[in-house]
Amino acid sequence: MDHVEGSASTNKYIPVSSVTSGEGKEVAPGLYCYTSQIVNLCFVEDQKSKNSWVLVDAGMPDCAEKIIAEAENRFGKGTQPKAIILTHAHFDHIGGIIGLLNQWKVPVYVHSLELPYVTGKKDYPKPDPSVEGGMVARMSFLFPNEAINLDKHVHPLPEDGTIPELPEWRWLHTPGHTEGHISLFRETDRALIAGDAFITVKQEDLYSVITQHLEISGPPRYFTPDWTEAWKSVKKLQSLNPRTAVTGHGRPVSGEWLEENLAKLAREFDQIAIPDYGKYVDNNHLEQ
Repeated sequence: MDHVEGSASTNKYIPVSSVTSGEGKEVAPGLYCYTSQIVNLCFVEDQKSKNSWVLVDAGMPDCAEKIIAEAENRFGKGTQPKAIILTHAHFDHIGGIIGLLNQWKVPVYVHSLELPYVTGKKDYPKPDPSVEGGMVARMSFLFPNEAINLDKHVHPLPEDGTIPELPEWRWLHTPGHTEGHISLFRETDRALIAGDAFITVKQEDLYSVITQHLEISGPPRYFTPDWTEAWKSVKKLQSLNPRTAVTGHGRPVSGEWLEENLAKLAREFDQIAIPDYGKYVDNNHLEQ
């Protein structure tokens, strides 16, 4: 594979972090959550194949070296994943992708609807700093929304829901936050990688982000253009009755807390998640 170049805006370090930055935790067998500043990514092992693992999402901008170091600490020097899966391609989930691909010559997989955003063809809608929330929301005009071009490195996920190199897992289309947003689910122990379909911190509020205050939340408000689809996606994930969940932002959760709060979010999404105002909110078109 050729050397990959990214734009300055998608590679530039963004100086915002949290108390859990740099921490890693195994939340279920073979499911290891690592926090890159304010966003989570996962090292997911194929339980039936020794030394076979996949990276889910790629962290904040300029974080590739830290991800590689964490991978080598966990799996050994010179390790590399069989593939990289992206739940979606917002800047905070692909921040390390260029550096990773220049170190690891592996394929990247996304939902087919996400392909334009990772092949340089289409920019995301701009973040909304006017949305109801807090300081992070008001700062969001600084966040990059430009497409990245991974060219021949990126491929669409199989339409049948299977995930290359992870036979125990399947992907589900969970749009709303982005057109091609996906979540990953393992039926055997009902482990869920939710991406930003729902999260466990109020991502619009700077204090909550820094302290990682635990709170069920919908997708980040400043970057979510379709609230009707976002609500449907939460209901879809809640119907799976997950036992453990790693979300794109916030702390991993499990058991009774996850069950009760995800059910509440699915039921009261309009009150908990949907902002009272913002350029992507139109109450006349919201459907339960």
